[in-house]
Amino acid sequence: MRVHLLDGTYELFRHFYAMPKQTDRDGHEVAAIIGVLGSVLGMFEGGATHLGVATDHVIESFRNDLWAGYKTSAGVEPDLLAQFHPLEDALGAMGVVVWAMKEFEADDALAAAAQRAAASPPVEQVIICTPDKDLSQCVRGERVVQFDRRKREQRDERGVVARFGVGPASIPDYLALVGDSADGFPGITGWGEKASSAVLGRYAHLERIPAKSTEWSVPVRGAARLAAALQENRDLALLFRTLATLRTDVPVFTDVEELRWRGPSMEFQGVAQRLGAPGLWDRARRITLTD
Repeated sequence: MRVHLLDGTYELFRHFYAMPKQTDRDGHEVAAIIGVLGSVLGMFEGGATHLGVATDHVIESFRNDLWAGYKTSAGVEPDLLAQFHPLEDALGAMGVVVWAMKEFEADDALAAAAQRAAASPPVEQVIICTPDKDLSQCVRGERVVQFDRRKREQRDERGVVARFGVGPASIPDYLALVGDSADGFPGITGWGEKASSAVLGRYAHLERIPAKSTEWSVPVRGAARLAAALQENRDLALLFRTLATLRTDVPVFTDVEELRWRGPSMEFQGVAQRLGAPGLWDRARRITLTD
């Protein structure tokens, strides 16, 4: 079996900016919800059998206590924020397992679910559906892969190395140096992608990088300046790595069979009607009857 893990937050953002506006019978904006639900049904129509969706029920997380500049809901359009909770309810009515994160983030739930699913003998492959860079740390050989549904690109462990110049285990260190604008931390001054890939490709983790550039066994332009910047900001770099390291101790599921889709509940018919998209119910029922 293959297990699909979907980044519901990313999908909601993606559909919000890609689809024309549409309101439900109460006048609420619901186009992104409809888009995500249709996309999930498309996964089942394409043969997916086991699926878990992670969402940021609350955008803020424990990481905001560690770094004041970490991402928040500030600046997110109200019409987008208002669709998070209804999406979670709609997916649940569709029969999909949803992890709505509060203290942790959706990415943490995806990381925890990937680790647990990969440890299950019946699972042939785990497919994490998101383009987010930080999820690349979860990739393991060809058993746990990352899939960008928009670009239709799949990335296994060799793909991670080809893209970032480092293996999955070094992704948090890499992001600590180059920063992650999507998550709101800047990285270490001067450390771009090329230098970070070269140095971490040799030393793997921050602690292993020699303090003096003269001890580096890899040639890097501006090495002395980079080494000095890292030494001056070592504690900050370690903090950024903590921010970039996904938690795998998040409660997700006990048995992978909990993720098997068994069709929508009768409640989903009413959900589809309220959204003004009754065709979603028809599609869901057709898939169930076919199976």
